[in-house]
Amino acid sequence: MPKGTPKVYYTSMHTELEDSLLDKFGRLIDAAGIKSIKMDKKFVAIKMHFGEMGNLAFLRPNYSKVIADKVSEKGGVPFLTDCSTLYPGKRKNAIEHLNTANYNGFNTMSAGCQIVIGDGLKGTNDVEIPINGDYVETAKIGREIYDADVLITLNHFKCHELTGFGGALKNIGMGCASKRGKMELHTSGKPSVDQEECRGCKKCLQACAHSAITVNKKASIDHNICVGCGRCIGMCPFDAISANMDEAMDIICCKIVEYSAALLKDRPNFHVSIIADVSPFCDCHKENDLPIIPNVGMLASFDPVALDKACVDLSQKQPMIVGSRLYVNSKGKRPADIFRCVHPNTKWQSTFEHAEKMKLGSSDYELIEVK
Repeated sequence: MPKGTPKVYYTSMHTELEDSLLDKFGRLIDAAGIKSIKMDKKFVAIKMHFGEMGNLAFLRPNYSKVIADKVSEKGGVPFLTDCSTLYPGKRKNAIEHLNTANYNGFNTMSAGCQIVIGDGLKGTNDVEIPINGDYVETAKIGREIYDADVLITLNHFKCHELTGFGGALKNIGMGCASKRGKMELHTSGKPSVDQEECRGCKKCLQACAHSAITVNKKASIDHNICVGCGRCIGMCPFDAISANMDEAMDIICCKIVEYSAALLKDRPNFHVSIIADVSPFCDCHKENDLPIIPNVGMLASFDPVALDKACVDLSQKQPMIVGSRLYVNSKGKRPADIFRCVHPNTKWQSTFEHAEKMKLGSSDYELIEVK
């Protein structure tokens, strides 16, 4: 391996008698160097996905507790966090998001720390971080995540209908974005009002800084004035305003990289991914299908790009699960690219191409096994 090649630490999901996956998980993150981070008296955000209501593929809170306990042992102040969603669901504001997290088993006892929704009550509390990328000038990041001194990500590696796969960079770049940040990531257009759902409550008027919205019994948005910030989406209590999810898939991947680069710059960070219950869709769905491959293992690294690439490579080598979407789409014949087989229109390779261009990390890595 060339000098300076990022190290990615890996352990399988296999355990011996009187050992456990949580014990192995602890040994993995210790070997990967989590204790080398200076955390005394620092706020440590543990970014993860709590799962949409009805989804059962998300990571159990037991994993987050292992991380939270190690942060506390180092004198840090850990908290679990995620930002609200752009689309209607059970995580579109802080109250519903916390209710869903609690319902899915996340609380101070199971997770080992408090839960803080990163972009405020309505998903509109954010900070703009300059990045001047090819696609993004400023990343709109949830303020509570931005205010953390250290960022640790706990990622469920899986397929994704827009980015091909979801891992560390998806969890950072998309997951830490506020509502208007997610608007920028998902769309090249501007929000629209569903006239049937609109109640004319005028809440959206309070959010628009450009006077692009008028209300005459029903709200309407003048796209000649609208700048596409998406703040009105967060303010609407009736889900009557939505974004047009029309951005090209390769551009979405590149924007996610730029958001990740903005947040991670000059911030201590560490990343953990678990390749288990590899569902064909994001955990944002209220359902989950059969996993497409068997459980692979747990990985950790200081380089999120190397970590994602290692997860991709390990997953590509696995056998298909009979009856899964991958097996059906491939007609039982092993495809060269499992992610494109599940979602043919995705262009996941652009993630790594742009990440290396942005000098966010490396697609090369040294895989080190931990027993």
